[in-house]
Amino acid sequence: MATIQDIGLSAAINILGAVVFLLAFAFLRLQPINDRVYFPKWYLKGARESPSHGGTFVRKFVNLDMRSYLKFLSWMPAALKMPEDELISHAGLDSAVYLRIYLVGLKIFAPISVLAFIVLVPVNWTNDTLQLSKVEHSNVDKLSISNIPVGSKRFIAHLAMAYVFTFWTCYVLLHEYEIVAKMRLRFLSSEKRRPDQFTVLVRNIPPDPDESISELVEHFFLVDHPDHYLTHQVVYNANKLAKLVKEKAKMQNWLDYYQLKFERNASKRPTTKTGFLGCFGTKVDAIEYYTSEIERIENEEAEEREKIVKDPKSVVPAAFVSFRSRWGAAVCAQTQQTSNPTVWLTEWAPEPRDVYWDNLCIPFVSLTVRRLIVAVAFFFLNFFYVIPIAFVQSLANLEGIEKAAPFLKPLIEEPTIKSFIQGFLPGIALKIFLILLPSILMFMSKVEGLTSISSLERRSASKYYIFIFFNVFLASIIAGSALEQLKSYIHQSANEIPRTIGEAIPMKATFFITYTMVDGWAGVAGEILRLKPLVIFHLKNFFLVKTEKDREEAMDPGSIGFDSSEPQIQLYFLLGLVYAAVTPFLLPFVLIFFGFAYVVCRHQIINVYNPEYESAAAFWPSVHGRIITALIVSQLLLLGLLSTKGAGQSTPVLLVLPVVTFYFHKYCKNRYEPTFVKCPLQEAMKKDTLERAREPGFDLKGYLMNAYIHPLFKGDEDDEKFSIADEPETEQVLVATKRQSRRNTPVPSKYNGSESPSLPEIVNDQWL
Repeated sequence: MATIQDIGLSAAINILGAVVFLLAFAFLRLQPINDRVYFPKWYLKGARESPSHGGTFVRKFVNLDMRSYLKFLSWMPAALKMPEDELISHAGLDSAVYLRIYLVGLKIFAPISVLAFIVLVPVNWTNDTLQLSKVEHSNVDKLSISNIPVGSKRFIAHLAMAYVFTFWTCYVLLHEYEIVAKMRLRFLSSEKRRPDQFTVLVRNIPPDPDESISELVEHFFLVDHPDHYLTHQVVYNANKLAKLVKEKAKMQNWLDYYQLKFERNASKRPTTKTGFLGCFGTKVDAIEYYTSEIERIENEEAEEREKIVKDPKSVVPAAFVSFRSRWGAAVCAQTQQTSNPTVWLTEWAPEPRDVYWDNLCIPFVSLTVRRLIVAVAFFFLNFFYVIPIAFVQSLANLEGIEKAAPFLKPLIEEPTIKSFIQGFLPGIALKIFLILLPSILMFMSKVEGLTSISSLERRSASKYYIFIFFNVFLASIIAGSALEQLKSYIHQSANEIPRTIGEAIPMKATFFITYTMVDGWAGVAGEILRLKPLVIFHLKNFFLVKTEKDREEAMDPGSIGFDSSEPQIQLYFLLGLVYAAVTPFLLPFVLIFFGFAYVVCRHQIINVYNPEYESAAAFWPSVHGRIITALIVSQLLLLGLLSTKGAGQSTPVLLVLPVVTFYFHKYCKNRYEPTFVKCPLQEAMKKDTLERAREPGFDLKGYLMNAYIHPLFKGDEDDEKFSIADEPETEQVLVATKRQSRRNTPVPSKYNGSESPSLPEIVNDQWL
């Protein structure tokens, strides 16, 4: 169990680590050779040039201006100077709203921390309950609710603070939800024209023996949306082609590397082996080998492209359908198209860069099975991850380590080593065990078949939060308290065990304090250093870069990584709200995290991160819902805790809080969430009217024609093969169709020039 000394050592280590990271960043970011690593966003915008172009040879690599080193913390005020409106214009609404998550944490926990230390800390500290009990404890635990005697009237203070904390949190959440909703509407109304504003993704198109997918889509929308349908783009299964392109790029990188190596030493031809990773197999000339491999792949690529063009089976039953107005697209995206709700399924199309093309070719009927398989796999992942979590908790239990390895007892008993193990090692071990988790969860989300990168990240974030809640939070509390209080459990009656657990759970705050310092202090400081992108950039720059374009491609600005970063932020909301009325000593550590992370993340968003997509803050309802979940969990935990402390009469009073919180969430969901999932027809019509008045002759069809062509086909000489050809505007007559039944088909199709029966003939025929 961590003591004040253990936490002090952990704080010293983490603060020292954070300072080292910040000093290293302050030095490295000033060097011209690293400019593209720490300011890639400005290079991508074309607003910055490499400082290594001029000056002496040394100045191209090292900054010799000593005065610049004196301002090593100047990046902090610079990160806070940019106004929010300018930040939205610079980085997008998603980035600006993501930063507001940190601000919400500051707004919630700053007043709560002050109140908790003024009211609850003295109430908890001025008791001697833990000293008289058999429970293992430290001085930190005397600040928790566990130090209050059973049945004490002092619990009234905790009840009152629980109400204050709940109402304050709900007030902040309501205020922020309203602000973000207004920001989203203002952003959408002021935003320039985008293809996704006019486009709908249609899936599960039913097969027809007489028409191709493209003909069927055109026919359907000319019939059912005759005044608004404009054009469409069918979806091709290009997954095999994408693998070939990726493999060719990999081979090209190796070829560039060996050619550059040969240029530096022309006396010796580079060689490689044809086996696994170039370590096994026959030794061959590297340049000739990779040149021949690239030629082979190019031939396969050409064959695959031709196959996609000619084979009807390469077209999947999905299409991007574009309309003449935002209003027409909104009506189609938000309504049911046929009496059969399982076909012609429509939803708003992601913006072109947000589309996850690999999943568009997945048959719609298999999605339910895929999601069931992923749900089962996710359950077992949660279940088996309890093992490493229990191992992490065992690191904080010195008796367990000494029993498993008796020869380490003399070393472990050293005060410094003991403080290191209890105060630092569990947090860093848990951090290591969670490194691979986001990649695993993202893979699971891709298997589910989601069609946009933003939805993949939101789904992965949901899984990650569930995992953190059960494995990091609950499992750490249960496993840790069981290991620490095992001796007490063995030597007492079964009736006393719940009370012992009630006393032990608040004392797990010491573990979460150490984890907060490792992940929220040193971890955030390590993020700004960008050590991995720095190393990769210089390796690419040395081995692969030949031209300025190659140097730009070597930059890796990265993105916020919503799927992993947002759930980690939510863990601190959970810890802060749960322990606010239980162990207030944890609150300052959480508060420091939100303040420091806000500054660092703002700097990265301004100078580094390049967003992959823009969802106009579509993730905010999920953020709000998870904070509400943390608030309800904190209320239920306090309710159960007080029941073990002889304050059962407080149960009716505390039961009011989760009920009120739940109905508050329902109110916010009904009031604000539609703004994030639907497009108001009034706003769409207003935007269409203004645009027609300002640009009456704009060629919308030409603008949308190739917007949703697969990226692999863009820029091809024959990319017209993958787009829908233009056709002259026609009057409202009947559509010709290849179907055997040719009824109800108003306007001619460009795919079939045959005449259709007139409308009176159809009407008369239907009444016969």
